[in-house]
Amino acid sequence: MSNSRKTRGAANGTAEKTQAAAANFAGENRDELPRTQQVVKEKPLPVLTGPQKAAAVIVSLGADKASQIYKFMESDDVETLTLEVAKLGYLDSRQTEDILGDFYELCLTNKAITEGGLEYARTVLEKAFGEQTASQLLEKVEKSMKNRQFAFLDKADAKSLFSALQYERPQTIALVLSYVSPGKSANVVEQLDPAKQIKVVENMAKMESPSPSTMKIIEAEMGRRFSTIISSKHVKVGGIDFVADMMNNIDRSSEKSIFDGLSIYNQELADEIRKRMFVFEDLVSMDDRSVQRFLRDCDPKDIVLSLKAATDDVANKLLANMSTRMAQNIRDDLEITTNVRMKDVEEAQQRIVDVIRKLEEQNEIIIIKSGKDDIIA
Repeated sequence: MSNSRKTRGAANGTAEKTQAAAANFAGENRDELPRTQQVVKEKPLPVLTGPQKAAAVIVSLGADKASQIYKFMESDDVETLTLEVAKLGYLDSRQTEDILGDFYELCLTNKAITEGGLEYARTVLEKAFGEQTASQLLEKVEKSMKNRQFAFLDKADAKSLFSALQYERPQTIALVLSYVSPGKSANVVEQLDPAKQIKVVENMAKMESPSPSTMKIIEAEMGRRFSTIISSKHVKVGGIDFVADMMNNIDRSSEKSIFDGLSIYNQELADEIRKRMFVFEDLVSMDDRSVQRFLRDCDPKDIVLSLKAATDDVANKLLANMSTRMAQNIRDDLEITTNVRMKDVEEAQQRIVDVIRKLEEQNEIIIIKSGKDDIIA
């Protein structure tokens, strides 16, 4: 395999897979990766550490791709890798070729695992490199996968998670859900009974770094249920920011129930979570230009339904940012729209919130979530 082909294979990977492979290079397993062919060396070359190899890959990929990789790395790792890049100096072309060859094989391995699991990856790699090399590559990648806490939850859907967690204590549910995506966490919380919903959210918001011994017990138990056991490390999970993100993904009925219950005995915590998330009623704090922008993407039927249970402030904010003709049409539709289910109203409000969040992600509108952002006209 030529150097150009290997470099092209590494450079064309997605930023996430490239970052994962680079992390493997700099990981604890410093052994050299298997080769698909032996390079005849004219003279001994210096042995590079894992971080030095990762730095060589970063340099070879160029500044643009390197900046994309950095976005997916922790600040400490970015600092370490940048320092290695600065110290790297000149590399022999043969050594660069070896490193990029290893990196290409590692990228291919991670891609195959992501697309079809370990068995699919084994089939692909055996066809590409032979049985022995494929086994060595998979062994190294499997070791790195086991360093991630609750990695087995990535493959579990919300229904399976709920089945496994529904009878657990709120503290345990909170801890486990802190390791999955906010969307998946929201789906599980929605299925819990109201009383447990409140307890779980409170525990997630108050959560601090659990002890490694606690993590080991919970991981072992959950691992048995999902046929996977991984090692534990001491890291920060949960917290108010995570809860706010999760609540942004939860349905309106569950959101209202959770906040109503939480406010009864912990108003301060409920207010803090609300400050860090966006709900339908918060659109009154948006600037007029942003309101006008998201209204263009909203279904008029959703606007009518959402206003059936909206406060006067929300209604006035929306109507004031419409054209005269549109505002009058909305008012007319409101008068003739009767016998509306609350569930339909909440779903319409949620669809409008989804439009707002999408536009914010695209930097087309501004949402002030915590009162800390100053808007400069």
